[in-house]
Amino acid sequence: MTTTPPAAPLAHLLPPAWRPRYDASWRLLRGDRPIGVLLLLWPTLIALWIAAEGWPGLHLLLVFGLGVWLTRSAGCVINDYADRWLDGRVRRTRDRPLVAGELSGRFALGLFAALMVLAFLLVLTTNTRTVLLSLVALLLAAAYPYMKRHTDLPQVWLGLAFSWGIPMAFTAVHDAWPPPEAWLLLCANLLWVTAYDTWYAMVDREDDRRAGARSSALLLGDLDVPVIAVLTLLFLAAMALLGLRLDYGIGWWVGFGLAVVFALHPFHYGRSRHPEDCFRAFKANNAVGAALFAGVLMHHLFTA
Repeated sequence: MTTTPPAAPLAHLLPPAWRPRYDASWRLLRGDRPIGVLLLLWPTLIALWIAAEGWPGLHLLLVFGLGVWLTRSAGCVINDYADRWLDGRVRRTRDRPLVAGELSGRFALGLFAALMVLAFLLVLTTNTRTVLLSLVALLLAAAYPYMKRHTDLPQVWLGLAFSWGIPMAFTAVHDAWPPPEAWLLLCANLLWVTAYDTWYAMVDREDDRRAGARSSALLLGDLDVPVIAVLTLLFLAAMALLGLRLDYGIGWWVGFGLAVVFALHPFHYGRSRHPEDCFRAFKANNAVGAALFAGVLMHHLFTA
């Protein structure tokens, strides 16, 4: 059932003639669906706190917090631009602004460029190494939407894109290339994103099959849930190893324990493979990220 999305914030302050375009732009950015921002934000915050061994400072918190919103929004814009051929054939996405004709492709490209320029200006306030790593982030974000045409594992590419803020956080804090712990966290996050984005791909599996799109859900078939389970367990094992390498205390392990519960519980209903259950399992990962970040916070609070 299609529901009417909430109006964009501050829309009532604009002249009536401007409101439809503003509202459509907000939906193009997925401003009405913040789950993507949160899933990208948690590992970035974890990396900042680990790198800084506590509070990273207001400057870096603003740079990476705003950067997460800008890059995720830009990714949604370029994704919808690239998927105009597909979104109209998928029930969940056929009302998106570009497909519905509310906004033009040229407008979307301009908006994508503006968002990435703003994100780059933020990175310029850090250091040269972080700026260089940000160029890789741009490549990952711009190329991701086209992966579903050329590979059966676009979820892995998304995992790289969603994880690249981790080494950037370490270089921003220390102005040095990331240590092994940063790459361990990146690998863990890559496993996690691949797992939860496969839940997401299962929502549209039949529509994607008919439309000719490619995804891990289509590639895996009946092995989808077992593979997601393996990826989830490997992710949790990598995070446990990270905690051991960092010699984190009880605060971390409490958060980690909650994350284990939150990560495993969705299999109780997601194994039905019903689209609504798969989407619910995908969204449940927000609690996993929040619990892990809470564990990092508690460790530093208890050891301060």
